[in-house]
Amino acid sequence: MMGKTRLEAFSDGVIAIIITIMVLELKVPHGDDWAALAPLWPVFLSYVLSFVNVGIYWNNHHHMIHTVPHVTAGILWANLHLLFWLSLFPFGAHWMGENAFAAWPVAVYGVVLLLAGFAYWLLVRALIARHGADSVLATAIGNDFKGNVSLLAYVVAIPLAFVNPWIACALYVAVAILWLVPDRRIERALADQKE
Repeated sequence: MMGKTRLEAFSDGVIAIIITIMVLELKVPHGDDWAALAPLWPVFLSYVLSFVNVGIYWNNHHHMIHTVPHVTAGILWANLHLLFWLSLFPFGAHWMGENAFAAWPVAVYGVVLLLAGFAYWLLVRALIARHGADSVLATAIGNDFKGNVSLLAYVVAIPLAFVNPWIACALYVAVAILWLVPDRRIERALADQKE
């Protein structure tokens, strides 16, 4: 067993780098009027969606790790697995934005979202396996309705990208909105534990 401080610090650093890489992909337009910005809207929209998603992962990761006293080597690897998929967000977002939300880039972005969601799910399971079914995290997660619905939405959205990329993007946005509404499960579980 080991403390969780290094895992938190490393994860925060990687997530900060991911956001930095994404913003560096926003290129300065050639021109000095509003019309010069018009061609950049797909890139900007994909950046916003990815920034929100990375922020959601960072926020939930912080809350989740706050519930556990220590980590194991297996948990460190599960965390690295999550960070790997998050590190592909800049690529997926940039490809999708540069190609004005064409079918293949939207589908690949969905695959990245799905695999990041699955990696997060695995990390949660690794933490619960280590700390027990009666741990604060296990109590807070419960049946993980939001997590399961998110993964299902991504599975549905990926093939839909080839029918209508905008419907797939709408599902990606819907999942982000689902998580953007503050998830108080962990905060409530921590408060209940203190009482």
